[in-house]
Amino acid sequence: MHSTDIKSYMQSIGRKARAASCLIAKAETTTKNQALIAMAEAIGRNEQELLTANAHDLDTAKTKGLEAALVDRLTLSVKGIANMAEGLLQIAALADPVGEISGLNYRPSGIQVGKMRVPLGVIGIIYEARPNVTADAAGLCLKAGNAAILRGGSEAIYSNQAIAACVRKGLKIAGLPETAVQVVETTDRTAVGELITMQDYVDVIVPRGGKGLIERISNEARVPVIKHLDGVCHVYIDDQADFDKAVKIADNAKTQRYGTCNTMETLLVHSNIAEEILPVLSKIYLDKNVELRGDDAARAIIAQMNPATEADWLTEYLAPVLSIRVVADLDQAIDHINCYGSQHTDAIVTENYSRARRFLREVDSSSVMVNTTTRFADGFEYGLGAEIGISTDKIHARGPVGLEGLTCQKYIVLGDGQIRQ
Repeated sequence: MHSTDIKSYMQSIGRKARAASCLIAKAETTTKNQALIAMAEAIGRNEQELLTANAHDLDTAKTKGLEAALVDRLTLSVKGIANMAEGLLQIAALADPVGEISGLNYRPSGIQVGKMRVPLGVIGIIYEARPNVTADAAGLCLKAGNAAILRGGSEAIYSNQAIAACVRKGLKIAGLPETAVQVVETTDRTAVGELITMQDYVDVIVPRGGKGLIERISNEARVPVIKHLDGVCHVYIDDQADFDKAVKIADNAKTQRYGTCNTMETLLVHSNIAEEILPVLSKIYLDKNVELRGDDAARAIIAQMNPATEADWLTEYLAPVLSIRVVADLDQAIDHINCYGSQHTDAIVTENYSRARRFLREVDSSSVMVNTTTRFADGFEYGLGAEIGISTDKIHARGPVGLEGLTCQKYIVLGDGQIRQ
């Protein structure tokens, strides 16, 4: 497709999305839920078609020699398809945030002032590899009263189109416009450039993918972006930590899954407890083939540890590699996190209430935890149902972005004939 054709194609998608968003914004909760349930049923009925489309994508990926991790993310299994359908049913079961009124208070004039939760409008979502995002994003945007423009990775084009067909069936059955969820059909990267600059038609962009993709979107977008670049997450073990809790948490935070944004990448240990706890933890990590990189103090305790460089403290490994630093006290731990962290998720293990409170207050991250694993930083675990991603921004949404994060609030004022004097 020629670049002028892509521009006109994307403008057409934008116009249709804007028109559909007006209808979706006022749709009843029962209608949106009906669409979600019908989408889930369509996905279940079309399992074989989805597997066939995915096999086409996988053949292309293997021919192109894409790395194993990418092929793994691209693969749709029978269980994965069932999970997609179940995810839509879970979204249907969630409370509808649209129209929720909060903070309604009387003013001296006699008027009542409060806030009402309303949809954002049109949400553009740009993602890589994982076809299940097509269903998740469609469901979340719809339930929050938004229209969605979805641009998946070129490697998943057939899978995404097959899932989109199920989404459209669900919308049609519920009597909602099929253009409420549109999947971009071209794999040309120019389409992304158009999508992120269509201020007349798109209200928010949500990029989901690697750091390179998110940096490009952030740098080039003219539309507001909800994003996070890195998940450089920390666990700090205080010298007043419960030893067994600390070992269990530090193990889980790193080794439960390596490739997620809420996995611990740097372990900070108080110097008073380092000689006791590091040998225990190091044995666990080394038995699981985790490469350890430490500062001089940590390496003096554990001989098998490689030296950590300045770059290591800033690195999101997404792999079985862990940086370890011994710190003098809570102040040094907080300073390290606020200097090298990515404002994603950080945890303290301590039985000292005052230190826990200080950590919660002074660590500037979207999720801050006490005596638990960073792996809990997740929309489902937070009770949001599903999530569209995790935001480390400070404006609008921060942390896991669920239905509420896909809405905003407007002021409402209720009067009974009052006039301003």
